[in-house]
Amino acid sequence: MPSVYDYSATTITGQDKPISEYKGQVILVVNTASKCGFTPQFKGLEALYEKYKDKGFIVLGFPCNQFLNQDPASNEEISQFCELNYGVTFPMFAKIDVNGDDTHPLFKHLKDAAPGLLGMNAIKWNFTKFLVDRNGNVIDRYAPQTAPEDIAKDIEKLL
Repeated sequence: MPSVYDYSATTITGQDKPISEYKGQVILVVNTASKCGFTPQFKGLEALYEKYKDKGFIVLGFPCNQFLNQDPASNEEISQFCELNYGVTFPMFAKIDVNGDDTHPLFKHLKDAAPGLLGMNAIKWNFTKFLVDRNGNVIDRYAPQTAPEDIAKDIEKLL
């Protein structure tokens, strides 16, 4: 089975970035949105990143507009929103699809490696989170309502 390192994505500023550049780090991949009830989780995600980044942890944010049009802005506007409102310093990527025919290959891999409740592959909402170990293996999938701080123990086990 492939690992997350076999994929790349476009950063929010337009550069192609191989996920292999994060090799050796514990990664939390999150599909985000700027106008969602869970949007305040940006603050918790940033707190996790700040707390553990020096130990080899990174958060990767992927904006998605597939759920009730909750991230309709441009990549530049999304970047500014995240920085100004939540102080986001972890890497953000260009807007993607996480479900359907145009699902980003990274998210197809994540969903296959860690199906949701009852084996469902589809992502149900914004702020679904995937925890990846230092070897690129998907360890767990967390529901949108799982607060970032509730994942801290699982991150610590992998660091």
